[in-house]
Amino acid sequence: MDHEGLRHWSKRAADWAADYHAGLRDRPVRAPLVPGAVARQVPGTPPEMAEPMEAIWSDFEAIVPGGMTHWQHPRFFAYFPANAAPASMLAEQLVNAMACNALIWQTSPAATEIEQVMVDWLRQAVGLPDGFVGTIHDSATNATLSAVLTMREKALGWRGLDEGLSGGPILRFYASAETHSSVDKAIRVAGIGQRNLVKVATDADRAMTGAALRAAIAADRAAGLMPAGVILCAGGTSVGAFDRIGECIAVAQAEGLPTHVDAAWAGSAMICPEFRALWAGIEGADSVVFNPHKWLGAQFDCSVQLLRDPGAQVRTLGLRPTYLETAGREEIVNFNEWTVPLGRRFRALKLWFVLRAYGLDGLRTRIRNHVAWAELARVELAALPRVQIVTEPRLSLFSFALDTDAATESLLQRINDDGRIYLTQTRVDGRFAIRVQVGSFDCSKEDVMLIPKTVQEMLASCSFGPLPSR
Repeated sequence: MDHEGLRHWSKRAADWAADYHAGLRDRPVRAPLVPGAVARQVPGTPPEMAEPMEAIWSDFEAIVPGGMTHWQHPRFFAYFPANAAPASMLAEQLVNAMACNALIWQTSPAATEIEQVMVDWLRQAVGLPDGFVGTIHDSATNATLSAVLTMREKALGWRGLDEGLSGGPILRFYASAETHSSVDKAIRVAGIGQRNLVKVATDADRAMTGAALRAAIAADRAAGLMPAGVILCAGGTSVGAFDRIGECIAVAQAEGLPTHVDAAWAGSAMICPEFRALWAGIEGADSVVFNPHKWLGAQFDCSVQLLRDPGAQVRTLGLRPTYLETAGREEIVNFNEWTVPLGRRFRALKLWFVLRAYGLDGLRTRIRNHVAWAELARVELAALPRVQIVTEPRLSLFSFALDTDAATESLLQRINDDGRIYLTQTRVDGRFAIRVQVGSFDCSKEDVMLIPKTVQEMLASCSFGPLPSR
């Protein structure tokens, strides 16, 4: 296919995309398939000769849409969403056409400079003070890894980069059990070791407190271990838990430890001033990550890390060999030095388009609606027989269960096999619970209220004994 062919097929793809989104409510949210069903429809060997685009397109239509879980479905209430507003899709088309690599400033000046401005727009939007700067990662996993590597090197006086970790002190990091598994992964990848991630006990509100953090640090110091950093949870994936951000940061500062706040989902909600009490004290953090691809309509991947002072992270991750220099521009920002990958996509363009196309006011309205509709769904679910609310809404996330784990698991399977909505599971104090998270960019109140309606129908039609055999 040449560029004239691309012109034709791009228009056809745009028409397909519009029809796809218009018809999403008519599709099951999750594909009713078994593993291997899609792969069996694709030849096991690559073609020797070029094939016509009509044949390729026909196979795409026949195989792919019916084999997908539809993340843009307005009744996708599972995980956290990976939202893609139409303005973001358009920006990504333009980025794909330019196919740039923004590894250093001179390879894509506009990508670098628009990224600087967009990060500052978001800093202002979530209420962080002047002085915070940042960069865009692919996901919060890499942002957290970057923060952990930086905290490791600060604790070691940057010796780890040259000497490695062998024979060095045992470093300890602190987080609550409500933090995402990406924190555990960062600790493992950074060479810290899983056993050196201290999961600090939480209070009745599932929050790590300053007192508990202080006690854990003191115990490690007494044992001859070296505390290196604190990772705080602001909107945990399981049930939306928030640590006591301000008091934990105050303890960390008193102990001389840097802090990283994982607000991957909930950070976007802080564009609404009324929710900022949930992360009160955030201005004292050294690093904060949140994902506009989860709740602001900038499609995956787009994870923003805001830093009080980027110097330590650049010192940890930055390398500038001769072939990555820009002649005469010694102090230029090269964002590859702030992140793990060298190659970088032009992620800022979709933020620019989304923030302008919907405005903060429009985005706030969506988030406020999602929070309000989640509360309405919680009220109706609580009124149903056998349904018990396990955790109350934090923003737009809550969980519920039936009276036994087996019944709850059976209910969840039947809901997802039904296909009208999609929910996922978690465990709360060992109890199997169903997670509800409202956040799809184009969902309506009617979509959300289909959650209690579907549960009510299932309760009326099924006995919910043991999970049926497969």
